[in-house]
Amino acid sequence: MPQTPRQRLANERYAKKEQWKKGKPTSEVKPKQKDPLPISKGWLALLAFLVLGGGIFELLRLFGIY
Repeated sequence: MPQTPRQRLANERYAKKEQWKKGKPTSEVKPKQKDPLPISKGWLALLAFLVLGGGIFELLRLFGIY
């Protein structure tokens, strides 16, 4: 079965990328970048503030301080 034009293009791109790596030590080959977090740091901080703040208020209520 012949390749589709899209698959042929993808194969050519992959071959170029792999050809660049040939003969070089693994320390020279650039590592793959990490994917960004699916949630922003601001939202993560807000979520942590709400969860930890609620936990602190519950502990204060439990011990009768608040």
